[in-house]
Amino acid sequence: MIYLADPIYDTRLGRKFSSPYDSSKFRPDRICSIRAFAKQRSVKKLRRQKEAQKNLTPPLNRNSSDEYDALADESPPGVDDVQESNKESSFVNLDAKNSITIPSRSTVLQACTVTSGLIAALGVIIRQVSHVASAEGLPILDCSTEVSFSFETWHLQLITGLVILISSCRYLLLKTWSDFAESSEAANQQVLTSLQPLDYMIVAFVPGVSEELLFRGALLPLFGMNWKSALLVAALFGVLHLGNGRKYSFALWATFVGFVYGYATILSSSFVVPMASHAANNLVGGLVWRYTSKSSK
Repeated sequence: MIYLADPIYDTRLGRKFSSPYDSSKFRPDRICSIRAFAKQRSVKKLRRQKEAQKNLTPPLNRNSSDEYDALADESPPGVDDVQESNKESSFVNLDAKNSITIPSRSTVLQACTVTSGLIAALGVIIRQVSHVASAEGLPILDCSTEVSFSFETWHLQLITGLVILISSCRYLLLKTWSDFAESSEAANQQVLTSLQPLDYMIVAFVPGVSEELLFRGALLPLFGMNWKSALLVAALFGVLHLGNGRKYSFALWATFVGFVYGYATILSSSFVVPMASHAANNLVGGLVWRYTSKSSK
């Protein structure tokens, strides 16, 4: 057996050389101290690395959190501009959708007189045809005898009551029914915006007289002087009030008003009562809108 501390002989050269682990150089206590020193250095190195990581970690965390907050608070470039442009375009679309074409004063007055003239002419024709047909023995009521131009003193009280009733109901609906208020506002803007104060007399009385001549002076007696005929004619009257910004809420209101005028016609047997009531209510509604609505100023 060969021990590491013994000399090793070179059999080929016949000489002796010392082992790296020679007993004079190899000391266990020196090896232990070297190992301890190396271990201590490694421990110190690890401590320094940990302290360096601790010193670097908070700023990195702060920077990352700050960057995250900044990214969360700030929108990407151009997003705000796109959102603002989208909002503006939506408002423009709404305005274009809700915009109402305002005709000129001459256009309104011309349309009012021409349309009213045609309606009145149709009412006169129906009355005359019914008179001739009734005289010939046909089973058709004579409109001229059922509803006449007669006027009595108590009719004035009836007219006043109708004006108060319809004006009050319209005021309540304007305050409580938004859809009806929008329809009324659209119709008033289109017809009344370009008119002068005296023009209100024309657009109030001319349509009031012509419409009542047709609906209550001709159609109502033609169908029969009863509440069913009054409701039927009122429904037709309401349907014809659709369009030009006026919705179904306005048509329902016109149907109610038409039924009230029809029932008053049945009571009085005179279409002077619905004519005067209709014209007065038109005038009151137009003047109230002119001096209270913001869009009229």
